[in-house]
Formats: sequence, C-alpha cells, structure tokens
Amino acid sequence: MVEKDRIIKLTNRDTGSVGYTLEDTGVHRRFTAGETKEVTFNELERLSWASGGKELLRDYLIIQDEEAAREILGDIEPEYFYTKETIEKLLTEGTLEQLQDTLEFGPKGVIDLVKQEAVELQVNNVAMRKEIQKQTSFNVDKAIEINEESKEDGEENHAATTQRRANPIAASEQKTSTRRTNVIETNSVTSGNSKYKIIN
Repeated sequence: MVEKDRIIKLTNRDTGSVGYTLEDTGVHRRFTAGETKEVTFNELERLSWASGGKELLRDYLIIQDEEAAREILGDIEPEYFYTKETIEKLLTEGTLEQLQDTLEFGPKGVIDLVKQEAVELQVNNVAMRKEIQKQTSFNVDKAIEINEESKEDGEENHAATTQRRANPIAASEQKTSTRRTNVIETNSVTSGNSKYKIIN
C-alpha cells in the first residue's frame, strides 16, 4: 500500500499540453510537452477517481513510480513507461517484433508518439511503416509525403514574398523650408542661471 503523502513524479508524454483540475481540493495543474511535476500519491488517487482521470493517467501522464502506477491503474505493461526518447530508439534501433508489441500493448499516448516519431524521423524501415499502418490505419508514407509538400510550399511562398515584384518608387528630393521672416528678438530676461528670450 502506497503512503498517501509519498511524492511521485508525473510526466507528460504527450506532444501538447495536458492538465487537470480537482474540484474538491481546488488543485489545478497544467503540464507542457515533456514536463515533469511532483505530486502526492493522494492527488493521483483523487485524479483517478475523477471523470476521465484514469484515462489521462494511463494514456498521457506517466506515473514515474511502478508501485504507485500499479496501485492506481492495475496491471501495466512495460510500454506504459515509454517516453519520446524510448520511441525514437525503438524506431531507429529496435526490431519489428518490439514495435509490434509496443503497438499491441502500449497505451494510446505511446501509439500516438510512435506515429508522430515515425513521420518526424522518416523511418526508413519499410516493414515498420507497414506494421504501423496495419495496426493503426495510419499511413506513414503519405504523412511524410504531405509534410514534404508542405515544407516545399512554405519555402516557395517565402521565396515569393521575399523577392521584389517591382522597383521601389524613387524618393523625390526634399526641399528645405526657408523662413519668410526673421525672428524678432525684443529683449532678454535673465533669471538666476536661466536665460529666456522673449519673442514677438
């Protein structure tokens, strides 16, 4: 049994921000992508009782304490603890069988990371690309193609906006204005260190 006041690290595995509010205690937390916060086991337990709390803890927030994670979520697979770095290693150095297990046993947040990293890393393992599509219906080839097209369009638009379309209008010579009359000085008044000129 985990003590209620045990401090536990909670990490956002998602690429976007994730947050929750516990109405009964007034606790409001927001995690940016990859951010880790320290919370008590009591807070985790309360979150797991809240609507959608267990799903949040299972799919997007990693409880960095195996005993606490098991007490709140029950049986968990090793893939539960996978982070962005673990997925990168899986897709670049892992085997097809390891990827298959990840896609079968990993929580939703991990599967989302697999899809995102496969596109970002442009995974060159054809068997892995096919496996991702087979198990998730996500077409890595098409996503990479769309990304490349978007980059090219962005570069073309940028090039088009940075090239001049016409010559700038030549600035006309500025005429210096000359006074029509001279300023009339009537008298000077000195007050202390200041000197004032009275002008009509």
